[in-house]
Amino acid sequence: MADPASYPVLTPFAVGIRARCPRCGQGHLFRGFLTLAPSCEVCGLDYSFADPADGPAFFVISIVSFPVIAFAAWLELTYSPPIWVHLLTSAPLLIGGCLALLRPLKGWLVAAQYINKAGEARLVRKGED
Repeated sequence: MADPASYPVLTPFAVGIRARCPRCGQGHLFRGFLTLAPSCEVCGLDYSFADPADGPAFFVISIVSFPVIAFAAWLELTYSPPIWVHLLTSAPLLIGGCLALLRPLKGWLVAAQYINKAGEARLVRKGED
């Protein structure tokens, strides 16, 4: 392993959307579609610090749902199509949009946790530092 000072300075966005290691920028972040790898195969960074929880899913649903619902409402108000038209247009847009954004957004949040040294909050008592 290389000296920690020899790693390049990376931005969460640059490595996160490419699903690369937030420390070296080379190793893979995921083992499957959304399953985090246990560690980086290049620099050995342990990914156990990462806990994006439901953040990626919430952001993706928020980002994708507004345009798709606006499209579905426009389609309904303009043409009043049968329900099967909505199933053939709106449902694939919603599902495809969510699947396309979920992995890059999760990678970005994991990289941001590492680069910004995010952790659980701790209470500090008087006299302790």
